[in-house]
Amino acid sequence: EVQLVESGGGLVQPGGSLRLSCAASGFTFGDYWMYWIRQAPGKGLDWVSSISTGGLATYYADSVRGRFAISRDNAQGTMYMQMKHLKSEDPAVYYCARDPYPNTNSGAALVLRRVDNRGQGTQVTVSS
Repeated sequence: EVQLVESGGGLVQPGGSLRLSCAASGFTFGDYWMYWIRQAPGKGLDWVSSISTGGLATYYADSVRGRFAISRDNAQGTMYMQMKHLKSEDPAVYYCARDPYPNTNSGAALVLRRVDNRGQGTQVTVSS
């Protein structure tokens, strides 16, 4: 059974930093592209970032590029998101998600539609 467990969310002041983690189990972690997606209050799911199987290729939404950094440790089965310079538009529930298919970058559109390949989320709140 695929399990993805996010952690690291919390309350931070504007301009602050957080590091999110996603612990994966139930599948060969290193065989899958992984994603961070988020859902702000009252809004739909948005893609935040993607990382290739080996971690060499990373992609970011324009809204977070230069402030967020995605990474992964395949030996530990864990993905991370280092978030810096957090802004008022960043509060959301952050989910990690797995690509539905091994060794494939299916793209954000498909990943956002699938509900069976993401964790329960971790809440990020930005407030002074």
